Amino acid sequence: MNQMSHVEKRAITLTVNGENHELWVEPRKLLADALREDCRLTGTHVGCEHGVCGACTVLVDGKPVRACLTYAIQMEGHEVSTIESVATNGVLSPLQQALHEAHGLQCGFCTPGIVMTFEAFLKINPAPSEEEIRDVLSGNLCRCTGYQNIVKAVQLAAVQMRGNADHVAA
Repeated sequence: MNQMSHVEKRAITLTVNGENHELWVEPRKLLADALREDCRLTGTHVGCEHGVCGACTVLVDGKPVRACLTYAIQMEGHEVSTIESVATNGVLSPLQQALHEAHGLQCGFCTPGIVMTFEAFLKINPAPSEEEIRDVLSGNLCRCTGYQNIVKAVQLAAVQMRGNADHVAA
């Protein structure tokens, strides 16, 4: 007799991008799936489903977290920020604008995870070295760009966010 066990759903409240979402989820539902399926926030991408590629990176209480490794039920009482929260009133963040200007994206699949990773990183390190940028970027896989223009974009965004008139070599 092949009988599937019944898993009861639980009511949770996810605070995502400043809005509360009342959800009924199985305890094993991943945050990435809850964001995409229940909250209809599809900017969080799921690539490897093992936490390796970084495409699913979101911020939880301001810190990068892999949404494919995190259960939605664990996020109750925490603030989740997704890529949808980064641009304000249709205006790109300095990092998003720099990625555009420096040609730091191509297909765009990895871009939301990279943006979320560096939005958090540049808050704690507003003047990173190239080595520090590359170290942080090593947690995000990109199959298209070769990374050089992503590094340039992060450098450009850091300068712009500091309000510095310095220019990063293009």
